[in-house]
Amino acid sequence: MSPSERRPESEDQRIVPGAPGSEPPSLKEPTRSRPPLPPKPDQAGPEPRTPTGAHSSDSEEAVAQRGARLTTANGTPIGDTDHSLKAGPRGPVLLQDHHLREKITHFDHERIPERVVHARGAAAHGVFVANGAAQKISCASVFEKDRQTPVFVRFSTVFGSRGSADTVRDTRGFATKFYTDDGIWDLVGNNIPVFFIQDGIKFPDIIHAAKPHPDREIPQAQSAHDTFWDFVSLHTEATAHTLWNMSDRGLPRSYRMMEGFGVHTFRFVNARGKTVLVKLHWKPKLGVHSLLWEEAQIAAGVDPDMHRRDLADAIEAGAYPEWDLGVQVFPDTEEQTFEGIDLLDPTKFVPEELAPVQVIGTMTLTANPTNYFSQTEQVAFHPGHLVRGIDLTNDPLLQGRLFSYIDTQITRLGGPNFAQLPINRPHAEVNDMLRDGMHQTAVHSGVAPYRPNSLDGGCPFTARPGEALIEYPEVVTGAKTREAPASFDDHFSGARMFYASLTPIEQQHVAEAYSFELGKCYEKTIKQRAVTVLRNIDEQLARTVAAKLGLPVRGKEPDRAAITTSEALTQIGRRWPGDGRIIGILADGDTDLNDLTETVDTITANAMTALVIAGHGGELGTGKNKVAISRTIDTARSIEFDALLIAATLPDAKLAVLLQEAHRHLKFIAYTPAGLPALRTAGITDEFDGIESAPTLTAAFELITQALPEHRVWTRATQLAP
Repeated sequence: MSPSERRPESEDQRIVPGAPGSEPPSLKEPTRSRPPLPPKPDQAGPEPRTPTGAHSSDSEEAVAQRGARLTTANGTPIGDTDHSLKAGPRGPVLLQDHHLREKITHFDHERIPERVVHARGAAAHGVFVANGAAQKISCASVFEKDRQTPVFVRFSTVFGSRGSADTVRDTRGFATKFYTDDGIWDLVGNNIPVFFIQDGIKFPDIIHAAKPHPDREIPQAQSAHDTFWDFVSLHTEATAHTLWNMSDRGLPRSYRMMEGFGVHTFRFVNARGKTVLVKLHWKPKLGVHSLLWEEAQIAAGVDPDMHRRDLADAIEAGAYPEWDLGVQVFPDTEEQTFEGIDLLDPTKFVPEELAPVQVIGTMTLTANPTNYFSQTEQVAFHPGHLVRGIDLTNDPLLQGRLFSYIDTQITRLGGPNFAQLPINRPHAEVNDMLRDGMHQTAVHSGVAPYRPNSLDGGCPFTARPGEALIEYPEVVTGAKTREAPASFDDHFSGARMFYASLTPIEQQHVAEAYSFELGKCYEKTIKQRAVTVLRNIDEQLARTVAAKLGLPVRGKEPDRAAITTSEALTQIGRRWPGDGRIIGILADGDTDLNDLTETVDTITANAMTALVIAGHGGELGTGKNKVAISRTIDTARSIEFDALLIAATLPDAKLAVLLQEAHRHLKFIAYTPAGLPALRTAGITDEFDGIESAPTLTAAFELITQALPEHRVWTRATQLAP
């Protein structure tokens, strides 16, 4: 949506995201009967489909609760749900109270097993539009020019439980379900292009090591403990992924500002049967940005739902997140290598300078789920959900995932029919000969769910060659063995390239992350071993971390081959759109309301979100200039805002904390004359970069828009250094 399309026409159209319902509640408990409220305008459910993929005439609301009266699960109206059926007002509860039994029994069974990994997630509906660039390398219909394909995307952390915080240092899942005309295609990736392990058989090991210690069940959603570092310092193929995790990539600012990677190498097959190998990339239109470590720690305490809230609020405000889908394309040779890089090794990445990312389409997320459990929790991804023109390779981690995901869904979702849940239903005809099982919702006809048959007229018939899923006839040779190719032995070259490509401040963040994480470990030998591994990446990095830990660096410096760097790996140094940014405005009753409302409207028109902060809740002003207060000084914290406009001061110490944090976190701050005392109280002067004065709020915002494309005032870090 362009900025002009989002310009509000009146104060009633200014969107302050976060409303819990589709209309404001009444002060008193409603007593007049009425049907259920509709979903909020920003929400959508799965497209209505039958369990076998047919269009349904039902509306999205048809599968929600119906009618104005309370009923049992069987539709019987209920007149009282506040009191159990008893023998007299003070007597015992009667066994015949079927309503009590049904209500309590269902409540006792509401939870299902959470995912072992990626338990905590957030999701949204959207659409993928292909630009046609991939048609020459894949016959998948999803890549046809201007083809629009509905998608459902789930973002997640990896290590933590469903109740853990969003902003922990961790890899993030980036899983996309494409509802194509040829069936479901699931692209199940991460925000990091490499993985901890090379073979799926090691997946239980890395997850057991990363999960909380099994005796105390601590720490939650963290890698800063002995078992994790014990494993990764011994199993050095994990070095590259661990380094990415210790970089700013492990602390994304927002799901909207996060890259996605397919991790594995896939095979595309075109209409002529020709093949290429590809790696898939999601490139966010807003750029790739991260939190600072202190911000992440604060958020985990004061707003553990920060990433969920940010995604939902952006969509509600009309700042729809967008990503370009791109491919790196490689010849499909017998060796399956490119420029010396083994394409079947998931701990390796190919620099974009060697194989540029070619954009093949754009995804836009446009609607929040109407119900978390039915959609975000029950969505079931699987790397084996493929469509014609997209095939697998012999990546041993990918091959292992093909076993794991089906097994996981059966355990979590109660049986083999999870594909019939509304969020998982294909938008293509289904005639699979699969029958019965727990939670079967299709009503199959016929008597012959087998092939060949004559009793059902021979149906279903196998697809013709031009319609069927293509399973590329790759020649496979070799003796059975449990070993990896020699090329898998290189555990450090990719990690070294990544680290060398970072800017000095990013490298400083890496050293600080290792120092924190290893500092949380108990065993000195594990810390020493981890430092030894770091010497294979960079000597100064190892020595910096060792000094922080109080450890010696002994022995000869290891030999390291020369490496090149890749500008695509650093997050700093480019300029990005300001769309979707969150601007905090501190105001009070003395603030010029015309200036305030004009500034709020201008921020909204520029595809950003304005959140007004004041010393109290409610509103500022009246009539057409009335502005809703989004945060009080008690509920505002700097982590939420990309920039601050200060047009007031408050006699509250929390204001100084807000400003000092924003200053320390390199946020842009612009102030009017009325806001100057607040900055002075916080000890902040405009001698620092990114601290600007302006006569009005509108002028202050103009200054902010010039600076926001760089995400932070990185030069201030040097000014703040001791």
